[in-house]
Amino acid sequence: MSKNTLRILFIYGNDEFALARRLKKVQQRVDKDGMNTTQLEARTMRKEELNTAVNAMPFLAERRLVFLEKPSGEYKGKNQRNDFIAFLESVPETTVLVLFEEMDEKKAAKNWLVKWAQGAKEIARAEAFMLPKAWQTADWVVRIQKEAKSQGGEIESQAAARLAEMTGTNTRQAAQEITKLLTYANFSRPITLADVELLSVNTAQGDIFELVDALGSGRGKDAQAMLHQLLDEQDAFSIFGMVVRQFRLLLLAREVIDNRGNVQAELKQHPFVAKKLTAQARHFSISTLESIYKRLLIMDEEAKTGKTALDLSLDMLVVELAGG
Repeated sequence: MSKNTLRILFIYGNDEFALARRLKKVQQRVDKDGMNTTQLEARTMRKEELNTAVNAMPFLAERRLVFLEKPSGEYKGKNQRNDFIAFLESVPETTVLVLFEEMDEKKAAKNWLVKWAQGAKEIARAEAFMLPKAWQTADWVVRIQKEAKSQGGEIESQAAARLAEMTGTNTRQAAQEITKLLTYANFSRPITLADVELLSVNTAQGDIFELVDALGSGRGKDAQAMLHQLLDEQDAFSIFGMVVRQFRLLLLAREVIDNRGNVQAELKQHPFVAKKLTAQARHFSISTLESIYKRLLIMDEEAKTGKTALDLSLDMLVVELAGG
């Protein structure tokens, strides 16, 4: 083996599905049968357990595999962290040590172990698996297209955009939907928009778009029915977050339209989504959208202080907008 053989992987992010899949791939590549694998959690293990697992010789194989979950929070203070880094740098070439934990981008940017792994390129590699941001539709569409390719098929651009809208940021559900759609297409042709509309389950994020569309189109009864169905199925705070996101996008889109700009380019949306946003934003004036957005901020404050239940506030908002 070369002196600079990769010995340490730090796999992190907030995309639980992608993390699990990456860990499974590492297992299959390094120690498929699991005879030379040790699973440890930093919070509960003893220091001697990690040392023994890492330094043991592999049995009838070239390398051992050690998984260590949530390591960064267990080493506090400069001395403890320096000692752990020294340990990492002494990991033998006969072992692959996989560190992994869930964290969002904000935490990852400040995480001491991420910074170390990014800098120790001769022996370590940091791999981030973050959930797509709901407002960065174009990036999410690309990821859906890549997922379809990795499963051995293709998905058309508009179909990917619609699936992104339907699944929100649920990467596990998106992967499952792609498998179902590719099977329907018999892997012999690309997935089409018609396929997605026919077979895929619309999640709350997609329903929020339809709810707002009903409000803008003057279909008040439809909007109320959609909201009540959503409230029966999901937590009010989860629905509220998606409502805020949608009106934020509409407010931005309306500003772009009023300034004669390009919604797709300025908001970095997929053409399919940008077209729908543009059409929806035209149902509202900029002043109306600003008033709605301010109202949403007040609703948030009232819910957090216990003044008004969020489900009731949402119901009242829909009634008022439908009546207006």
